[in-house]
Amino acid sequence: MAYGDRRLLRACCAVLVGGLIATGCADGRDDGAKPDDRASTSGASTPGGTAPAPAPTPTALDFTPDPKRAPKNAADARRLALAVVAGPDAWGPDYVKRTPHLSDPDYWPVLGEGCSWGSGTRPSTVLHSVTAYSEVPAVDGRGTLRVAATVTVHRTEEDADWEMAGTLEETLRCPNQRLRDGERIEGLISLGNPFGLGGNYTAADSLSERGDYYSDEFRGKQSYGWYQSRIGQVTVATVSKGAPGYSEETTDTTIGTVTAQVQALVTMLERVKDELEVRS
Repeated sequence: MAYGDRRLLRACCAVLVGGLIATGCADGRDDGAKPDDRASTSGASTPGGTAPAPAPTPTALDFTPDPKRAPKNAADARRLALAVVAGPDAWGPDYVKRTPHLSDPDYWPVLGEGCSWGSGTRPSTVLHSVTAYSEVPAVDGRGTLRVAATVTVHRTEEDADWEMAGTLEETLRCPNQRLRDGERIEGLISLGNPFGLGGNYTAADSLSERGDYYSDEFRGKQSYGWYQSRIGQVTVATVSKGAPGYSEETTDTTIGTVTAQVQALVTMLERVKDELEVRS
């Protein structure tokens, strides 16, 4: 296994965003138990009869930025965003590209006063932003499962921090939101955690939103989830809108929507680190 794969596996298996989600990796190499859990349940011990000591809790983010590699203009930001954004491969084997797959370069979503989403003008503090749309097509009685990943490159770390704060404020202001005609979310709750709090050891700052998703395409409600994290001047986010026949939890035969969503988020976080950190 390559170094990058090992680091991604560790991050994916450890991630806990805002206390609302906890998941292992979805590639079959982890059964959901922590390494220490396996040791205790299998009876493993040291020669002296005591269980191995747990791994120390990280005290700082495993990331040292290289100022020379930080995007300074729109072209640099666009290249980084396209290198980081998660396509179908980051979500799971059943996912494919939607059409169109990438958002318009000038697209910037804005939550209006009436709690309805629309298009607005991209702030001057943002160098570039891109969203990649993927889905699992309807099959065997299941609906179409639609997901998306977004990368936003800000001019400064402070600008990215303000975006995180603004996202939390939107949920408080509008727990019920209209996404577009025929789609809405209700009962949104959100929780934010800087590094070291709520199990967040993968990013400088993280937040999560959970709610109920309603669409004219089906009866009843489905799950809605938005997870967002920040490293330096870059924010990454994943969103999943549930569909009939899908569960948030992983089973023996399917990867749960939450697991796939966290997997895509952590993939982007690791890509950001690879793009911006000091290289030996």
